[in-house]
Amino acid sequence: ALDTLREKNSTAIYMCPDGKLLTSELAQKLAQKKHLILLSGHYEGIDERIRESRVDLEISIGDYIITNGTLASAVLADAVCRYVPGVLGNPNSLSQDSFSNGLLSFPQYTRPVEFEGNCVPGILLSGNHAEIGRWRLNQMIDRTKERRPDIFQKWLNLNEKHLEKDVDL
Repeated sequence: ALDTLREKNSTAIYMCPDGKLLTSELAQKLAQKKHLILLSGHYEGIDERIRESRVDLEISIGDYIITNGTLASAVLADAVCRYVPGVLGNPNSLSQDSFSNGLLSFPQYTRPVEFEGNCVPGILLSGNHAEIGRWRLNQMIDRTKERRPDIFQKWLNLNEKHLEKDVDL
């Protein structure tokens, strides 16, 4: 089946727990490929000879096991297709998503302004885009530091020299 599907510009990807970890950066690179073929093993995986002779890349979606690679392939497909031009209604939303700049995303608020006694933060209603941007960045930093210190430390190491003084660390 793989040989039948393969084209000149194909990349055959096997979804497996010992593959390279799926990241936003990897998804972006894969979105630029011409033709992806996703292989999904079942229970014990696929024959090692096929892995060695036909698979171009092995990818894991995380440090856990599922019964087969079908759901992992769906996760990969969804992560990749977001980076294909025209898939998202607003391409600017990619720059505000979690991991787009190495941080988790900022909190999202919708209408109504008040919900069960909780209000949207006033800064978001101010119309001051510079202040809103600073608030969002600080929220991203705080959320990442609290919820994913591993990601925060990596981001901090890469950005410490360039941080603005109005960012709270």
